[in-house]
Amino acid sequence: MTDPAETVRLLFARPWVFLKGCVRVSDLPADNVIEVAFAGRSNVGKSSLINALVGQRALARTSNTPGRTQELNLFAPEQGGIRIVDMPGYGFAKAPKPVVEKWTRLIHQFLRGRPNLRRVYVLVDARHGPKANDATVMNELDKAAVSYQVVLTKADKLPQKGLDAVLAATAQFIAKRPAAHPELIVTSSEKGEGIDTLRAEIAALIGNG
Repeated sequence: MTDPAETVRLLFARPWVFLKGCVRVSDLPADNVIEVAFAGRSNVGKSSLINALVGQRALARTSNTPGRTQELNLFAPEQGGIRIVDMPGYGFAKAPKPVVEKWTRLIHQFLRGRPNLRRVYVLVDARHGPKANDATVMNELDKAAVSYQVVLTKADKLPQKGLDAVLAATAQFIAKRPAAHPELIVTSSEKGEGIDTLRAEIAALIGNG
């Protein structure tokens, strides 16, 4: 019998590669492989978290410039079996209106048109908690009936008391949302906190087909 912990370890110990960037839904590969997606406000630490998740420092590009990622970036282990979709960061104030509209259209089509999308991880900066932009994306996920789970990032940047308060507020924020997973995942890409938990969650989604 396969050890679940070993299955998780092997999934993320294998080399992961960048597959392609997609600016339209028609660019996406066939929907015959399970996908999980990562969404979040610009500079929430999405690329850093993906890099920590797969144990590679530079798989996903990190940038201090909000809104740099303007496409759906796809990553997968070399032997396949799952794909990670890095969605464009949202909430950047300086983006031209046409760019925001194009992003909104792309995300809307992606969320409603991928039957193989098992879960979206909505990243929220632990220092700030959920914002209006996060609520907008969650509303879209609720309407599309796409399962999503909130991941608090940068948890090492605030004291435990502050973290506890954000956890409580975030739990209340998602309590009545129909597509939200009730459990929150607390992470720190720098310290490695919560990475194993997130890996286990993703591996379980594959196991459940």
